[in-house]
Amino acid sequence: MFEKVTTGWSALPDGTRATIISTGWILAITVALIICVALLTLWERKVIGWMQLRRGPNRVRIFGLFPGLGQPFADVIKLLVKEVIIPEKSNKFLFRLAPLIALVPAFAAWAVIPLSPEVVVSKADAGLLYLLSLTSMSVYGVIIAGWAANSKYAFLGAMRSAAQMVAYEIAMGFALVGVLMASRSLNLGEIVRAQEGGFAAWNWFWLFPMFIVYFISGVAETNRAPFDVAEGESEIVAGFHVEYSGIAFALFFLAEYANMILISALTSVFFFGGWLSPVQGWPGIGDTWIAQPGFFWLGLKIFCFLFLFLWFRATFPRYRYDQIMRLGWKALIPVTIVWIVAEMFMSAYRVGPWAH
Repeated sequence: MFEKVTTGWSALPDGTRATIISTGWILAITVALIICVALLTLWERKVIGWMQLRRGPNRVRIFGLFPGLGQPFADVIKLLVKEVIIPEKSNKFLFRLAPLIALVPAFAAWAVIPLSPEVVVSKADAGLLYLLSLTSMSVYGVIIAGWAANSKYAFLGAMRSAAQMVAYEIAMGFALVGVLMASRSLNLGEIVRAQEGGFAAWNWFWLFPMFIVYFISGVAETNRAPFDVAEGESEIVAGFHVEYSGIAFALFFLAEYANMILISALTSVFFFGGWLSPVQGWPGIGDTWIAQPGFFWLGLKIFCFLFLFLWFRATFPRYRYDQIMRLGWKALIPVTIVWIVAEMFMSAYRVGPWAH
C-alpha cells in the first residue's frame, strides 16, 4: 500500500505536487492559527488576572482536566448559538461581508511568512509588497462595517478607527522602507537571511527607532490598548461593530487576535532574525542544536511580543483620541523619515548592515 502511494506520488507532475504541498501547509497553518487565537484569549485573561491579582478563568475544563483551558471553546460555542441580528435598514450584503474583509487578510498574510528555512507557502520575491497590500485591507472592513449598519454610533466609531489605522499604516510603511534598505530584498526569507550572525547582527540594533515605530504602529493597527478608542464604551458604545452579534461579532475579535499574532511574527522576521538563533556564530557554540535555525526560535519570539501586547493592556490607560493622532502624525512619521535619511548615510559610509 505504501509503495503504491509512493509510486503514485512520484508519477504526479511537479506542479501538481507543489500545489498539494502548498494546500496542505495552508490548511495546517490556518487550523493552527485558529487554535492559537482561542488559546490566546485564555492566556490574555490569565496574564491580566496575574498582573492584577485575580485568578482569571478557572472553571471550564477539558475532559475534566486543566481548569480554565476549556473557556475559549465554551466562548466559541456560546457565540455560535447566539442569534445574528441584522438591522432592518442596513445594507445586508455589506453587513455580512465586513467581518470577512477584516479576517481574511490576517490569515492570507501567512502565505509569505517563512516559518523555518524550509517551510514557507510562497517564496514570492515581492512578499513585502504583498504584506503591505493585505494589511491595508483591514481598514476597509472597519469602514464597511460602520457604514453598512446604518447607525450613527457605528459610523462614528468606524471613522475614528479608520483615521487611526491610516495614520499608523503610514508610519508602519516607512518603517518597512528602512528594513528594505537594510536587507535590499522584498523576499521575507532573504530579509531573515540578511540578519545572519547572531543577536547583535539582527536589524533591531541598527534600525532600533524603526523597530519601536513598527511595533507601536502594530499595536495601534490592531486597535489594542492603549489605542482601543474604537471600543471605548463610555464614548461610542463599542465602536464600528456595535450592531453585530453572535458569530459575526466573534469574527471581528478573531481578526483582532489573529492580527496580534501576525504583527508579532512580522516584528520577529523584520527586526529579530525570524527563525535564526540568537547565538548563531558565537565562539564555543559551533553547530550545536542551540545555534541551529528553526521554527522554535520564531515561535519563541512571537510568544515574547504577544506577551507585550497583553502587558500593555494590563498597565496602560486608554489614550485620548487627540493624543493618539498626535503620536501617529507628529512623532512616529517624522522619526521614520529622519532614520531613513540616517540609513542613507550609513549606506554611503558602509556602516552596519551595509558593511558587506
